[in-house]
Order: sequence, then structure tokens, then C-alpha cells
Amino acid sequence: MDKAPKVNSTAATLVVAAMAAGAIALAVENWRSNPKLARTAAELSLTAATAVPAAQAQRQPAASRAGGWSASASGRVEPRDGEVRIGAQMPGKVAQVLVRMNDTVKAGDLLVRLSDEEVMAKLSGAMAEASVRRRERDSDPAVKLVADRRAAEDAQSFAERAAFKARVDLDKLQMTAGTAAKDIEAARTVLAEAVDKVEQEKANVRRVSAQAGMPLPTRLEASLAVARAELSALEQAVDRTRVRAPADGTVLQVNTRVGETVTPSPEDVLIQFGDLSQLRIRAEIEDRDVGRIRTGQAVIVRSDAFPGQDFNGKVSLMAHSLGAPRLASKGPRRPNDQDVLQVLVDLDGTPSLIPGMRVDVFFKPDATAGDASIATKAKN
Repeated sequence: MDKAPKVNSTAATLVVAAMAAGAIALAVENWRSNPKLARTAAELSLTAATAVPAAQAQRQPAASRAGGWSASASGRVEPRDGEVRIGAQMPGKVAQVLVRMNDTVKAGDLLVRLSDEEVMAKLSGAMAEASVRRRERDSDPAVKLVADRRAAEDAQSFAERAAFKARVDLDKLQMTAGTAAKDIEAARTVLAEAVDKVEQEKANVRRVSAQAGMPLPTRLEASLAVARAELSALEQAVDRTRVRAPADGTVLQVNTRVGETVTPSPEDVLIQFGDLSQLRIRAEIEDRDVGRIRTGQAVIVRSDAFPGQDFNGKVSLMAHSLGAPRLASKGPRRPNDQDVLQVLVDLDGTPSLIPGMRVDVFFKPDATAGDASIATKAKN
């Protein structure tokens, strides 16, 4: 089948303009003799002037309008697994800020410490109370099964106290300037072993308590259990005064200073954190281009900050539903805003892009992208 000849847009525009000028001149000349005919000629010329460009735009392929790409979209650079905004778990005053921007940290490392004098004082009292309750329980004789249960519960409690102490020791090393890296790494190893020991002792308590014929706890045993529960709650309260790294990664921003009062609020972000070992792009695809995108499709990423430089990537994830745009729009959503599809693109290698940067994403033509939509149209 022969292709239709291409129309030179410049020549067509000049022809249309000449036709319109001639029609208007004819209308002015005949105005006195027939005003109605002049108005009709002018209207026809304006209609033709607008109809030809519109027809040319309809005949122009979509791929040509996109510059040879299957689709294009705006996007934003973000760390692997996204950017984490870390806040405080309880209200308080910032006592120490232990990291700076661009610091590399490991999971569980101390980032910010809140004042903890009051909760530490309560913790000391709870430890003394639990010790007294344990001595009272031990003064009560017990049969073999009860003795086994008491020994297992004691072992669990000792393991929990050891894990808490190991965490506090690690915090102290990180809060002390000039501590050797090998000492901090050794403290991390001790803490990991202590946490594993706690899980082992908990499993042992469950096993012993499930034995056939195990008597119910006595009043003294119940009092000790309450005291230990209060002690565990205060240890957790102490840990809530510590803002820790949720995973291995990099501190992107530090938004607090010593002496500030903070609250557990989504707006009160102390640390912005992310894993920069791999970057990705969060792009927003218009609904008309959804059929041209597939998982695994190659893309080119360009940024105004690096003119003439292309960054390669691949589509790693596509949302299953459309949603409101988040990149281009600010403020309340307008009635004419169109829904978009969230698409994640993994970047190759270690590009020089930085999180938060706005970029343009161009999707390479792919033979498999859009096959389903083409087949559907063929059936119809």
C-alpha cells in the first residue's frame, strides 16, 4: 500500500494565509453590495485556517511527537527503597546530634539522643523492685516443674537485661568522640549476640511452660512477672529517647540541633535518610501512554544539571492503579488534573545524580510494550 505524500507544513501555512487574505479582501470590496456574502467568506477562510493544522496534527504519528520514544515523563531521583523521614518517638529535648550530612551509618546506629534523666531514674527503681520480688519468690519452695519454669524465666530476664546493657554500651561508644572504629564494631557484635540470646531464652520459656502438668504461677511469681514487665517497659522508654538508623545507608539531611524541643509528628522530621548504594527514579506516566510501558523496558534519563549526558536505566515496577500526580503539582488538586501511573526506574551503575533532582525520563521503543492493547484493538 503506497504511503500518502508528506505535506510541507510551512508551505501549507503560507497557502492558507494567502487564501484567508484574499477572502478578506474580497469581502471588503463587496461589503457595500452584499454584506452577508462578505461575512460568509470571512468565516469560511477562518475555518479553513484552523482545520488544516488540526488535520496535520492528527496525521502526525505519536512516536514523532515524542521525539522517537515510546513515551516520556517527568520524574524525581530518590534513594534505593525511597527516602526515609525519621522523627522522634516521644516528645523531648535534643541532648545530642551524633551525625552530620553525608555520614554513612549502619542499622541501629544512634543518630540523635533526647534527654533521658527522668526515665533513667525510674529505670533504676524498677530494677531494684524486680530484684526484691525475685528474692521473695525464691523463698517459696517449689516442685521440680515449677523450678524448671522459674529457671527458664530467670534466664530470659537475664538475657534481656544483657541485651539492654549491650545496646547502652554501644550508644556510649558512639557518643564518645574519638572512639576507634574497631571498638564500635566489636560492640555491634556483642549486641547482635545478646539479641540472639534473648530469642533463644524466650523459646526455651515457651517450651518449658508447655510441659504437661505445669502448675499455675503463684502469687509471688505473678508479682515478679509484673515487676519485670515494668522494667522492660522502662527499658523501651529509654530506647525511645534514641533516634536510630532504620537500615544501612546515608544521612541525607539533619534538621535538628541540640536544645530544640521535638515532638512525634510527621511534620517534625529530624533526619532524612536513604540508601545511596543504588538510585532510582519515580516517574509519573500519563494514562494515554500506559500501554507503551512494561516492566524491564530500557529508559534514558536526562537532567538539566548535566546537559548532553544520558543515564541508562530499566523499569523495575509499575503501579496497578492510577493516582493523583505528586511531582508537577503543588497545593490542592485542581478539577482538571489528570491521574497518572507511578513507575519506578532503577538506574544503572553509580550515576552523578542526587536524590530530589528533577529529571526527564524517555522510554525506548519496545516490541513487547503495548502488545496487549494492540491485540485488543485488532479483535474489536
